[in-house]
Amino acid sequence: MNRLNQASSPYLLQHRDNPVHWWEWGPDALAEARRLDKPILISIGYAACHWCHVMAHESFEDPDVAAVMNELFVNIKVDREERPEVDHVYMSALHLLGEPGGWPLTMFLTPEGEPFWGGTYFPKEPRFGRPGFVGVLREISRLYHSEPERILKNRDAIKQHLAKADASEGGTLGLDDLDRLGIRLAALIDPENGGLQGAPKFPNPPILEFLYRYADRTSDDAAKRLFLLTLERMALGGIHDHLGGGFARYSVDERWLVPHFEKMLYDNAQLLELYGLAYAETGRAVFRDAAEGIVTWLEHEMTTPEGAFASSLDADSEGEEGRFYVWSLAEIRDVLGEEDAAFFAKVYDITEEGNFEGRNIPNRLISGEAPPAVEERIAGLRAKLLDRRATRVRPGLDDKVLADWNGLMIAALVRASPLIDRPGWIALAQRAYRFVAEAMTRDGRLGHSWRDGALIIPGFALDHAAMMRAALALFEATADRTYLRDAQTWRDRLLSDYRVEETGALAMTSRDADTLVVRPQPTQDDAVPNANGVFAEALVRLAQLTETAGDIQRASEEMTRLKGIAHSSPLGHTSVLNALDLHLRGVSILVMGDDANALVDAAMTIPYPVRSVRHLQADDALGGDHPASALASSDTGPQALVCAGMRCSLPVKDPDGLRAQVRAMLSVGAGLSSKN
Repeated sequence: MNRLNQASSPYLLQHRDNPVHWWEWGPDALAEARRLDKPILISIGYAACHWCHVMAHESFEDPDVAAVMNELFVNIKVDREERPEVDHVYMSALHLLGEPGGWPLTMFLTPEGEPFWGGTYFPKEPRFGRPGFVGVLREISRLYHSEPERILKNRDAIKQHLAKADASEGGTLGLDDLDRLGIRLAALIDPENGGLQGAPKFPNPPILEFLYRYADRTSDDAAKRLFLLTLERMALGGIHDHLGGGFARYSVDERWLVPHFEKMLYDNAQLLELYGLAYAETGRAVFRDAAEGIVTWLEHEMTTPEGAFASSLDADSEGEEGRFYVWSLAEIRDVLGEEDAAFFAKVYDITEEGNFEGRNIPNRLISGEAPPAVEERIAGLRAKLLDRRATRVRPGLDDKVLADWNGLMIAALVRASPLIDRPGWIALAQRAYRFVAEAMTRDGRLGHSWRDGALIIPGFALDHAAMMRAALALFEATADRTYLRDAQTWRDRLLSDYRVEETGALAMTSRDADTLVVRPQPTQDDAVPNANGVFAEALVRLAQLTETAGDIQRASEEMTRLKGIAHSSPLGHTSVLNALDLHLRGVSILVMGDDANALVDAAMTIPYPVRSVRHLQADDALGGDHPASALASSDTGPQALVCAGMRCSLPVKDPDGLRAQVRAMLSVGAGLSSKN
């Protein structure tokens, strides 16, 4: 019996009509495997995954293949976005077997959930140099029953390695170390196309943020050019949806031309922040337009009726990857007419023969930016083509709401808003925040995934860390202390339920979550920044905002722990390094007095990597040990003080003076670390 018809995950619901007797992940499925003494086949994927669809159509929808699966295994289907901890454990096991990984993830487990062998996509029949799926199933079942010692040997070796957490190896990192790593990273960037060299090309936002921070800190113009080059080539490339906005997950080539067409909320959240930085740095329209396109896509395609943000758009439609997004020149002529079609084709690299498998992916890698008059004309043509595209069969929308991904997007909207002068984005962020904070929270703890009223709880460390970070961003933008209290609540939850005392790191799962074969404690960044790095940044920002001794101590202790963990593989921990940069040199801006909005606006337009902003209200008071307490003027007029460590500037009363004072304080550089 297929048990997925009651699932909330769109990915699992895609498989509810399979002839496979699928179970959802949970103790009942493991109990069934123990009762029958059968190995478990666990298949992990996500709704926007192209190769997941391929394997489903080839094998899981085939009654003959399903019959073999049902006879020999207890079969479990998992949405990796809904259960990232399950995916992490079994993907780590696959890596230990020497496989590079990817989805669909196909692993074989003992009835206790212990992995002993696996792979990714298996074709139905042998091809691509891979064995056929049915043959794999029969051989794994034979080994399990006939040669159990081989199974147990693999199981024990994998479990032993999975149990090893990333403990601190000691050592420390300072600004000189960050500078050396910045030089090393800049040498890895493709000087022609941007991004890390080679193909496929992923955006890697935490790495790009580290490159930006290095370039800004050291005034390294060459590194700054590489940062801007990467964002420019992405914005011009086919990975960018030039009609509807937003970015695909990655490019299969080294030029950013041919995307893997799925669109993920987390990628676009992180890219929105970076395009805000690039626009603030240059004022170039290509960066502003890319950021605005992300938000347009977010509002038109990804916002749920409740005001939160959906997870992803599929790569496929009508059984074909990218079909929704590619064009023929004939169709463009049909929509625009001969003259406008020729103009559009010249700008967007559209030809009779196509630039991708006989079709065209609109891109501007050849034509680049254009004068305003050309951009105005082309905008009208894009709108017409977008209307035509809307009549096509749309890719599937995974409309589940994930707390961590929403937290990333909420913070991005708030951070990019002042840099691009789009104040309306704050309201969009607030609406999503309210939904997550209210509908996805129980007794001060977050759930992870919500859909149609079904909530998976408890959430994971990244849910709490990302929403803590989002709350602090909204507190800076609005001065509403509700956000500050929420951030403190989630901080306390992370410290009490997710901190692992033996290693000092955050585990993915809460202490009272369902037991896995190991409790995962990853510290390295993946497609999303790691919870430890996000939490570290949030702790540093909280300390800058409150300046209390307890918050300062917690931030400093967290950075000391994580420096030791990141020391052995720093470029795998760039979210930690970014938090460390803020800790070592960030400034806090205090704005107070009547009619201080102009100063607040000026403070918020200073890029977020180097500052935190607090607008003191009439009933706020500085603590006696706050370094600014003796410097603030008794004048009730608007004033701002800039603090770094135990040093604060004298009050400034106009935006230009504030910006000059921030530059002066950053040139000295102290940060919270001077309070240690």
